[in-house]
Amino acid sequence: MRLSVTPEQFEELIKRSYNLDILYLLKLIDEQYDVSPLCEGSMRIAAVYQALIRKGLITENDDKLTTLGRDLLDFLNIKGSAKIIKRKPATTDFEEWWKIYPGTDSFDYKGKKFTGTRAIRKGKDECRLKFDKIILEGEYTAAQLIAALNFEILQKKESSLQTSSNRMTFMQNSVTYLNQRAYEPYIELINSGEQIKESLQKPKGGTDI
Repeated sequence: MRLSVTPEQFEELIKRSYNLDILYLLKLIDEQYDVSPLCEGSMRIAAVYQALIRKGLITENDDKLTTLGRDLLDFLNIKGSAKIIKRKPATTDFEEWWKIYPGTDSFDYKGKKFTGTRAIRKGKDECRLKFDKIILEGEYTAAQLIAALNFEILQKKESSLQTSSNRMTFMQNSVTYLNQRAYEPYIELINSGEQIKESLQKPKGGTDI
């Protein structure tokens, strides 16, 4: 495996605190080389591996290149390129997700009021950082996160209507939701073609406690 770096690219890499050890190990991972024996046999290589995680170039659990890691290797492959262009998640994507996330577990749905007991949308700045980190990992898009959230909310509302019991009380707060990757099963459901059949009839009055 070869790495071809021009003097201009080398200068840009140094400015960004990327050394050739990082690039080489990142390239090995990209080519699906098992770097575990290398890390086990050398504390220095293990430190480089941890640097890849710390700098957000690979995911922590499954050795996949993040969007940042892919951008770095793409930079090396573009001859004449002198600047590393980092893609950033659109702020409007998070704001849309944040607006959709229920403020509390109380809600009105199809003429029926469901009363909850707590706030579930909290920690906006922490959520923004986590949301952006998920996008930069590259496994899921903002559109998928938004679709998964909408799916879960509708599912819980329909289940509440059908059972006359507030299912939104089981919704995690927004920080825990992102930290525990609660969106993943709903993305899988959407990808498998699963759809929620909405109730046609509106119940007459009533309040769920």
